[in-house]
Amino acid sequence: MVRPAAFGYNPQTALTNSFQSELALASEEIQRNALAEFDAMVELLRSKGVEVHIFHDTPAPPKPDAIFPNNWISLHADGKLILYPMCTVNRRWERRADLVEEFKRKFSIQEVIDLSHYESDNRFLEGTGSIIFDHVHKVAYACLSPRTDRDLFVEVCKLLNYEPIYFHSVNEKGQAIYHTNVMMAMGDEYVVICLESIQDKHERKSVEEKLVQTYHQIISISLEQVNHFAGNMLQLQTTSGNKILVMSQRAYQSLSQLQIDQLSKYVELVPIAIPTIETIGGGSVRCMMGEVYYHLI
Repeated sequence: MVRPAAFGYNPQTALTNSFQSELALASEEIQRNALAEFDAMVELLRSKGVEVHIFHDTPAPPKPDAIFPNNWISLHADGKLILYPMCTVNRRWERRADLVEEFKRKFSIQEVIDLSHYESDNRFLEGTGSIIFDHVHKVAYACLSPRTDRDLFVEVCKLLNYEPIYFHSVNEKGQAIYHTNVMMAMGDEYVVICLESIQDKHERKSVEEKLVQTYHQIISISLEQVNHFAGNMLQLQTTSGNKILVMSQRAYQSLSQLQIDQLSKYVELVPIAIPTIETIGGGSVRCMMGEVYYHLI
């Protein structure tokens, strides 16, 4: 997780992120609220037994979305570290060589794969925002958008030896949903997904069939629930081996009792209140976390 130095509304990303909203607050108050929400989230995760590594954002240049590191980097159990091409210029500043070197010192990384050069071709793939990995069955899912290039997605799947499943997903206005991880969250034995956002019946069928083939219970959410970040969840494993499902308080409150009961069969649900970060940043708790799949050196 990256503790932000200059969290705020990002007009560059707002062009493709319909979840962002400006608030009539001074920048100092926004930053103060975001830090309080971030610190409370870290404390709660640690209290649940999650091992959390905090890295600190640098104040210059200002990076309003540094709190969402999962878009520029992913770490994998085979020792690969992948750096991704980012759509907006001021988000590319989040991709820091000093952090990569720190990861190398802390974790058993075998290979760094840098795809950032595709930015010069205006081709983008924003990490685990763009890609939902089913690491158990080696399948990857992506909804195509200005931030998610199909061919780059397929390339990453080849590098990792995963099967690619891509499709189109739109909101209630027919606009492309900017990141897959706001409409889909993958668990070991379940998946939270907004199937109604996949309007092409053939694409929807292929997604459903693959999820059934990989033994996932499909827990379908509505577009309205997507707007409350109910698709932006992440399953984590605690140091004692228990599994928890982390989501925002807003997302949790949008779930029906049936959906809560369905999910609770598999994991403990852990809601976290991050209203400032969600409203202004247009991302939720899943976006704030980059998964680590290997041990400290």
